[in-house]
Amino acid sequence: MSKYYLKEKRNKKELKTILKVVSLGILIAGFAITSYIFFPLISWQIYFAPVFASQVLTAPIPQNSVVNSSMVQSLISQAGNMITGVDYTNAQNWFPNYNSGSLNQKSVPKVSSYTLSIPILGIQNASVSTLDNNLKEHLVNYEGTAVPGDNGNSVIFGHSTLPQLFNPKDYTTIFATLYKLKLGDKIYATVNGVTYAYQIHNITVVDPNDTSIFSQNYGNSHLTLVTCTPPGTTWKRLIIKANLESI
Repeated sequence: MSKYYLKEKRNKKELKTILKVVSLGILIAGFAITSYIFFPLISWQIYFAPVFASQVLTAPIPQNSVVNSSMVQSLISQAGNMITGVDYTNAQNWFPNYNSGSLNQKSVPKVSSYTLSIPILGIQNASVSTLDNNLKEHLVNYEGTAVPGDNGNSVIFGHSTLPQLFNPKDYTTIFATLYKLKLGDKIYATVNGVTYAYQIHNITVVDPNDTSIFSQNYGNSHLTLVTCTPPGTTWKRLIIKANLESI
């Protein structure tokens, strides 16, 4: 009888221990999921909104962000996309509502690749492809948009991650510090041995459903850099626009 009692007591103790471990695991998992969903909002408020707010911008970047139902819904949607396995190393997935066939594509790109340099960020001669959308291997000059030096808008995508992981030689982190650029900074594109200097005139943050960045203006040569923001998330898109200054 005593053996049965001790065994039953031991079983109850083991069951309580298991329940405590399971409860702790569920609590940790819930905290991790919540942190993952709201990390973009936290990082935006702490790190990036002050950077944008301190700059004199011609773009409508809000100096104060207010948490509302629309913002929370956007964050949850982003987390859902990540869980379902959207491949953000493919530039075509960044603006899911955009159809590149709508562009007035005049001709096949005159080059298969060229280089891009942003000296102020330590980016030198980064490869830009006009033929594919693989952001793990290079920057991407989006199909149907102009090539630097030609009249039109050259839309260039680059991957980003957390700023502390920035490596200008790694194409999965190359645009992680793009948010540090300011109006008047220079961007250089070298095509067929000719270097074109562009000066930044506009900085914006847009939602992934805003496809106006692909618009073409053939009256001059324009450059548009695109990356996800805040770095390390896929919440919004940071847009850097520049005009050709000199050759």
